[in-house]
Amino acid sequence: MIPAKKAVTEKKAAKKATAPKAVKAKESVKKVEKPAAAKAAATAKAASSAAPAQTPKIKGIRIRLSAFDHTVLDEAALKIIDTALRTGAIVHGPIPLPTKLRKFTVNRSTFVHKDARDQFEMRIHRRLIDLSETTFKTVDGLQNLSLPSGVDIEIKMG
Repeated sequence: MIPAKKAVTEKKAAKKATAPKAVKAKESVKKVEKPAAAKAAATAKAASSAAPAQTPKIKGIRIRLSAFDHTVLDEAALKIIDTALRTGAIVHGPIPLPTKLRKFTVNRSTFVHKDARDQFEMRIHRRLIDLSETTFKTVDGLQNLSLPSGVDIEIKMG
């Protein structure tokens, strides 16, 4: 009988010895899981904080400029391009569009002398500027821009 008691006590001792090891293994698994969960939470926080830092992009802006004087038109185009480049937009242009000519023929006298006439013409110079990868900062910069008088501006977003 004495040998049986030794076998039982040896089994109990073996269980006690292996039980703490199993607990330690579970604790180490828990310790591993906590940092992984913390990393996942930190990654989610970083992603959520990174989203507001990136400014949303506007698809594109097309600006058509027209004026009677080509020098004033070119000055306005340069101001728009400088503002767009400072805000990080990609600029295509200024692209010169065909000049519209409007001719007027007028009699010199009011009633007689049909052969005496004057001819006048108006030249309308036009430019096209395309902005891509624009942000709201670009739009604000363009709204606050002061351009020379005599320049007609059409802005299309989309």
